[in-house]
Amino acid sequence: MEHFLDISGFSAGELWQIMHKAKELKDEYFAGGNKPILKGKILGMIFQKPSLRTRVSFEVGMLHLGGEALYLSPAEIGLGKRESVADVARVMSGYVHGIMARVFDHEHILELAKYSSVPVINGLSDYSHPCQALTDVFTIWEHFGRLEGLKVAFVGDGNNVANSLAIAATKLGAHFSIATPPGYELPEQAMAEIRQAAAEGGVDVTVTHDPVEAVSGADVIYTDVWTSMGQEEEREQRLKVFPPYQVNSELVAKAKPEAIVMHCLPAHRGEEITDDVADGPQSLLFPQAHNRLHAQKGLLALLLGK
Repeated sequence: MEHFLDISGFSAGELWQIMHKAKELKDEYFAGGNKPILKGKILGMIFQKPSLRTRVSFEVGMLHLGGEALYLSPAEIGLGKRESVADVARVMSGYVHGIMARVFDHEHILELAKYSSVPVINGLSDYSHPCQALTDVFTIWEHFGRLEGLKVAFVGDGNNVANSLAIAATKLGAHFSIATPPGYELPEQAMAEIRQAAAEGGVDVTVTHDPVEAVSGADVIYTDVWTSMGQEEEREQRLKVFPPYQVNSELVAKAKPEAIVMHCLPAHRGEEITDDVADGPQSLLFPQAHNRLHAQKGLLALLLGK
């Protein structure tokens, strides 16, 4: 692994390698703490978009492994505006041992990786969210003991989270279904990558506008906010379109009785998910959020611990 930019660029074996490392480090941490395998290493963190889980998981993960993390706010860099992406990558490569960037434009991630001489991690872009997907499949594996043969259903907007989750789940042998409103489907490029991953995993992909069809017989129900950062001007229109796609107790009842509910957070409670589901016995929202730390540590150990 040189960079971690998009789930589609990794084989099932490579994903399992990261997940097994994450599990090893999680067990080690709860048994008395992690060894300082990243002592002397510094992760530079570039944020165009704010995030609770991304910042804390990477920063704390580096501290647990003996390294340090440096937070850079949007105002401090002005990525692609005040200074070119290529110049930022070349400058930071001389200061830090790895770069994590949370950006709007996926092209900025690709350009950082092109000009950086240290590993680059995609902390989120408009096209993909590979760190979240890694956490998601790790959480599903931890809960069920497997991914092969499970059905993972996504209900809501065909966004970056849905894209990365679909590719990760199908590569690892899970069937995937997605229900979106008409006009809010995953982009064709994403669907091509998902179908390729499904072919590699030997599994089925279902694309529908019917949330009941999507969750029928599902082991996992996943949702995300209807309006993401950068889409604020669409909020009123989206609030008219998405209510039939709310994950509520009635919809959850259409899945398997032992199904789990997941959400990448932050949640707009009362919109895409109801309180009784988010806080209910089938919810894994907070163990999933906590696993961001452990999945990130597995990734950091393999990328920076060479």
